[in-house]
Amino acid sequence: MTELTALPLTTLDGKETTFGELTDGKAVLVVNVASRCGLTPQYGKLEALHEELSDRGFTVLGFPSNQFGGQEPGTAEEISEFCSTTYGVTVPLAQKIEVNGPDRDPIYAALTDTPDASGEAGDITWNFAKFVVAPDGHVVGRFRPRTEPDAPEIRAAIDSVLPS
Repeated sequence: MTELTALPLTTLDGKETTFGELTDGKAVLVVNVASRCGLTPQYGKLEALHEELSDRGFTVLGFPSNQFGGQEPGTAEEISEFCSTTYGVTVPLAQKIEVNGPDRDPIYAALTDTPDASGEAGDITWNFAKFVVAPDGHVVGRFRPRTEPDAPEIRAAIDSVLPS
């Protein structure tokens, strides 16, 4: 078990758990999400990816954040309603968090140490940044917000860590 899997997490509906308990040994695509962003339609591809690969030990985990242009202003209930009604989202969602700054959630403090393909680590630049996490909690890939969830490079990273 790595440090990431032991970190606390509160689900959108208020359940206290840990990253590892919630993801239950699955490969995970972690995404900071927002309901009022130009990239919000990525929810559809995130859900499709989850549906396609869930029986192979994969899940998507969304972390709503209001840090970029105030694009996730809603309450937990409003976020849940929007996601399920607009995009049919069934993937697990965490409570709204901060992904940057002094109040950065510990999960994002661990994730942002990982560099992307260009070698850049550090702060999240916008909504829908993506991290592929192996079942053991190791981060194996970081992808920029405009990289679509079904992009070949994300699929390759997911495939590389799917449980056999």
